[in-house]
Order: sequence, then structure tokens, then C-alpha cells
Amino acid sequence: MADESRSKIIKANPIGKGLHTFRDSFEFKYRGLAITGAEALYHISGEGPKNSLLDLIYALQGLPATRSLPSTRNNVNLFGDLLELSSAVNSGNFDIERIIPLLRAVLNNEPDEVIWDKVYAAVAASTAFTVAKPTTPPLSAPSLASFQQTPWLHNTGSFANSTEHRKYVDGVLKEELGQLYVGVPGFFDAYFGSVPGLESVAQAVFDKCKEGDIPLYREESGWQGWPEGAKERDVLSWFAPLTGQLLDFAAENQPASRLRRRPLAQPHQPVQGSTADRKLDVGFVDDPSAGVDSKCRWSQILIPGELKSNPLADKASKAWLDLGRYAREVFAAQDSRRFVLGFTLCGSLMRLWEFDRLGGIASEQFDINEDGLQFVSAVLGFLWLNEEQLGFDPTIITAGDKRYIEIERDSHTERLIIDDVVKRVPCVAGRATTCWRAHREGDDSRTSLVIKDSWQFPERDEEGELLREATEKDVVNVARYYHHETVCVGGQDDDIRRNARRGLDITKAKNYRPESSMPPPSTAGRRVSRIGRSSSVAGRKRSSSCTDAPLPPSKRTCSSSPTKGGRATANRVHRRVIVRDYGKAIYKASSPTSLLTALEGCIEGYESLHTRAGMLQCDISPNNLMVNEEDDNQSWDSFVIDLDLAIKEQREKSSGARGKTGTRAFMAIGALLDDEEPHSFMHDLESFFWVLFWICIHYNGSQERVVPRFDKWNFADTEELATMKLGIVSDDAIFHKTAKEYFTEYYQPLIPYVNRLRRKVFPNGGRWRDPNPKLYFEMKEILRTAQDGLKALKG
Repeated sequence: MADESRSKIIKANPIGKGLHTFRDSFEFKYRGLAITGAEALYHISGEGPKNSLLDLIYALQGLPATRSLPSTRNNVNLFGDLLELSSAVNSGNFDIERIIPLLRAVLNNEPDEVIWDKVYAAVAASTAFTVAKPTTPPLSAPSLASFQQTPWLHNTGSFANSTEHRKYVDGVLKEELGQLYVGVPGFFDAYFGSVPGLESVAQAVFDKCKEGDIPLYREESGWQGWPEGAKERDVLSWFAPLTGQLLDFAAENQPASRLRRRPLAQPHQPVQGSTADRKLDVGFVDDPSAGVDSKCRWSQILIPGELKSNPLADKASKAWLDLGRYAREVFAAQDSRRFVLGFTLCGSLMRLWEFDRLGGIASEQFDINEDGLQFVSAVLGFLWLNEEQLGFDPTIITAGDKRYIEIERDSHTERLIIDDVVKRVPCVAGRATTCWRAHREGDDSRTSLVIKDSWQFPERDEEGELLREATEKDVVNVARYYHHETVCVGGQDDDIRRNARRGLDITKAKNYRPESSMPPPSTAGRRVSRIGRSSSVAGRKRSSSCTDAPLPPSKRTCSSSPTKGGRATANRVHRRVIVRDYGKAIYKASSPTSLLTALEGCIEGYESLHTRAGMLQCDISPNNLMVNEEDDNQSWDSFVIDLDLAIKEQREKSSGARGKTGTRAFMAIGALLDDEEPHSFMHDLESFFWVLFWICIHYNGSQERVVPRFDKWNFADTEELATMKLGIVSDDAIFHKTAKEYFTEYYQPLIPYVNRLRRKVFPNGGRWRDPNPKLYFEMKEILRTAQDGLKALKG
């Protein structure tokens, strides 16, 4: 039955309240745990997880749609498939981890089509992933920690050609943020304690609020005008004018000039500058003249806020996730932002937040009507924090109309002028790569350099060292090394735990639980030992291989992996790499022939990196393959960039990565299916095929488009995605039909050549089983033949 017919059945048989009883029962059963949602299963052992999933399957069987939806096997309908699934789960011979995405979709109350897609994926998994014996406990940490390649970590920065529809993005964002730690002691002092005069002025302002016959604040009742029911519109109408009054009172006590920011309240008007329409409840902007009708952009939002009328919405699936969504937009729009501060106000209960490249942490909850001084201090603090205190990178210096950084290279200081932003990955937690095109001040030729900032796990090999080694070994068609360093902020190496989080002890958070008893499924890894390298720049900056500082409650050396303790003890280090090759992403090639030539050159570069330097790049994607079509640009004509995830092929241990490497839409089928399959050059060569396939579908010359069928590749579970991909390449007729239907008119002439590549990359329509060193030559030969064929068509 076609997908269209399935959609009609789903629409005709809505789930409605059919799963409410299961959701209520699940939440009641696990109400005593510190974490909510599907992750609660990771906190218990015994029969608990299995029984909960059986309850879910029985609830699904009770929905009318299961009697009409088609079977994917030989059953009468989907109801029969679910019977087999429940038998597999009940027998203990099934890895119930495969049903977690379905459970998560149900608990998050996702749209019906999403839930039914997850049902079909779970049913398919019951055949494809039955195991020989029960897993005990079902979701235990050892089974996760034993992977040679650590498990896939989904991230909102990995989307390709997507509308970023909220119903899909939210699930990925929740996984990306992981456990959000709230009730962290010392939060306010850590972020606001350095604001000059804040404590004394806030006290004076609060005292002023209590004066007069009709005071703004009364100890017995709280703030004047606080709206009954705390409806969003009413709270916003109360919040903005009160902020102005607090500022006026503050000016009386400290007339020295301060930055005059304003609260912004436009909950029904999308903020400009994001891929999808995103609205912001409330926040503080850098425009003192901003009003109700002002057109504000995410680049102007300094502090985002989220309002909820219900105090019970102060939890991960409600206010916390919404604020995380805003933080992602702020990060994406502000290319020098290191962390983002914000706040939630659920009823009269307030929390102060900090989001960074590990996730988010928050203060203890306080009632603004009971602790008026704390509220005044928070509002004035948000208004008075300087840019560095707000999380902007002070090493990116603005002078007039120029922005620049300074580096120490060859015992000299160089100033690199930033020309424009090349890339800013839109995510919260992750590497969060940012690239700028720049040139050296005083260089009359203005030769382009690329400055790349990212936040790396200290366990990983440094990209700068790998690039330097590759350059020294004369690797061709790979971005050439110029400089690398660890960014210094406040006189110390910039990292999350010590700098961004001010050394706060996350293990003291109200909802912290020892992670040995609650392993997040996406953060398991293996301990990896590394040898520290000497500093290349004495005194000012040093090599980033060893940047962890003593942190409470104990020290951690560079050789210890944070994966042992999980997210709460993880760290990321702010690294900067500069290369001397600049180009544009391969999908921007000026013609199909140029695209093919560039792809051939990039395969040549990957082969050179592999054979000369013994490295595997591990993240072949359209944004990591460059083409240079500028006559005056001395860079390679085409080249590979980004060794963030690169590994040495002959390594003895895992890379220290916290996620299976690669960009999901372009990952090899074998890597998606098998967590224990060591990464091979064959995986990356398959990724080259998927890059070409993707470009042919999503680009019509310079025009980019979103194709709903393939947008799912950004969000599908890894096993589901592997099945989708295998279905396309397993049969010649199926592939040809797919290409004819989805390749743009611009790339239709490439169909026969892409099909030839398919036959080489997927022998007999399946995954490769044995490494084939000849595949380099065979792929390049097909690309050269394609170039000749296109030229003949034109001739």
C-alpha cells in the first residue's frame, strides 16, 4: 500500500486521547525519578523496562488504525505485526533499545504520522535486530560502553536541506541537550557576582519599590499588578513597564552611564533570521528603542526568556525545551557567542539559565512574589552584564568597521582581519563549528585564510596537529595547515566547565543522579589515553591537548575520559584552527561538469590523506568538500576540509569520540546499522556516493530545495535510515525510478553515471563486505567518464 493510502488511514483514524492512559500510567510509575520521559527507563533494572514497553504495545493495539493500516509482513494488518512485536519483546530475545524512539514519540505527544512511522520502524526492527539471548539488564551501561565506535549522537547542527519543522526538530534538540541540570548551587553569584555595584543598587532599588502609599512591592502579597492566573499576555504587559521603573530607580542610585537595553515582548511575531519561523515570548535586546512593533532579529537577542502560566511547566519537556530552542537560534545568529544566558518564568516561579556547548544548567527555582530582591537583582543583572559576561568571545575584537583576532605565530604577533562568516553550525550542544574567511593585516595580496572555531572533547586528537602532520607529509587536495591554538579567555584556556560554567559543580544540582545508575544512551564511550604535547606558543597560548583545570570536587587529567562519568563530568575545549585554503561548498559548483571534477579531486584528496598520512576523515559531507573556481585564489582546485572527527587508521584504541562519526544523511549504511563496525575508508567512499546523490536531488543549479521524502533522513532513527538507503540502492530498477522522479532537471543527465557508481559502491545491491582498495580508482574513473559524457552532450 502506498504511503499516500497509509496517510489517509491515519487521518481517518486519529489517535486522539487513545494513548493518554498509557502516558499517565508511565509518568505515575516513574514519578519518583529525577528525570522524565523515555530516559526514565535507563534508571531501573529488572522487568520494569520490558513491562513498560509491553504496556505501550498493548495500548497501540487498542487504536482503531491498527486494524486498517497495512502489515509489512504476511499478516492481515498492522495489528498482527504488533502481536509479533509484543511476543518478541516478552520473550527477552529482542533488544528493546530499538523501541525507545517509539516510546519517546508517544511520551512527547508527537503528531500521529510520526508515531506510526516509529511503530513501523519498531516492527521492522523486531525482525532485523532479534538477538540470541536476553539482555540483562535490558538497557544496561555495559552494553552501551562496549562499542568500538561510540554510539550515534544526534545533533540539530547536522540537518541538511531541511525546513526544520518544529515537530521534528524538538525531538532531536532534546537528545542534543541531554540532561539539563537545575538547582545548581551558586549559579547567581557565578554569573552576576562580577557586575559592579549590582548587590548594593539592587537592594536600594528594592527598598524603593516598597515605599509609598501604593508600593510596587508588598512583603505579604508580592508585586503590584501581578496578573491572577499568570496568563502570558498579562505577564508581558506587567513585565515590560516594571523593568523600566526598576531602571529608573537604579539611575537614581547609580547615575553613571550603563548600557540601556530593553525587554522585548512579541510572542506572536516571528523573530527574523531563522530557517523556520520561531517566536520568542520575552527577552532583552540590544536596541534601546525596540518596541511592540519593532522588527527584531535573533542577532539582537541578548537574553531569551520563556513564560508559562502553569508553574508545573517548569520541566524538561515544557519551558526548558522551549528556552533551549531560543538559545539555539541565538547561537546560530551570533557568530562570536560562547554561551547564552536566559530565564524561565512559570507562573511566578523563576529560574536563571545558561546554555553552552555541553547543554544547559539552571539556578534554583524562586518565587518572584516571595523573593522580590532576587527578582530585582536578576533583571538589573541581565540589563547590566557586559558582552564578555553575556558570553561573547572577547578574542574577536571590533574596531570601527573591522573585526579581527590576533595570533602568535613564528614568534610574531599577527592580526587576522575577518572578512565574512563562511559557516556557523546551528546547534546548542556539540562542536558548534564556526568558520570565517580572513586575511593577514599588511598582506597586500589579501590571500584568503580560513579561521575555524569549534568546541572539542579534550580526548580527541587535535585537528590542528592532524592538519600539520598531513601538510608535512605533502598530502594533496586537503586544506593546508597555517596555525592552531586553544582560545584563551580571562587569562586561561577557554573551556566549558571552568570558564563558561564558572567552575560550578553540576553534581550538586537538585536533579543530579550518579550517572553510573542512569547512563544516557548517547554519551557512552571508552577510555582513551593521550600523550600531552608541548606548547607551540610559550606564555600566551598553548596547545589544546591538555586544558582541563582542577575542578570541584576533584582533578581530572588529560588522559581520563569524561565518558566514564557521563555528561555531568564532560568538558569541551575551545579550539581554533587556521588553514590557507579557501573555497565554496561543492554543491555550489558552477556546472555539473565542475561538480564532477571537484568530486574527483576530493576523492583524490581523501585517498592522499589515507595513503600518505594514514588518516580517515570520517565526516564526508557536502559542506566538507570544497571547490575553488576563483582565478586569483591559490588554493587547491578542490579539496577536503574538517579533520575534527578524523582518526588514525592504525590506532589501538577508540578516538574518545562521544558519538558515531559522520553527518547522518551521508553516513554509510554499515556505520548506521552496526555500532561495532570499525570505521573504514570504505565507509567514507560510500559517503561520497551519498553526497552526489543528495546534491542531484536537492540542487537545481544554484537553487536549493527541500524534498519531504529525504528531509526524513535528518530525523529518522539510524536503523530506519539505513533501511531507507538500502531500499534505494539494492535494486537497479528501484534506483533508476527514484533518480528519475527526484533528481532535478539540472542533474538528470547524471543518472546513468550515478547508477554506475552505485553498482561499484554497493556490489550486488548490498553493503560492502570486504575492503576494496581499487574502489578509489574505479570511482574516479566513472567520474571522469561522466565529465566526458557531459562535454559530448554539449558538443
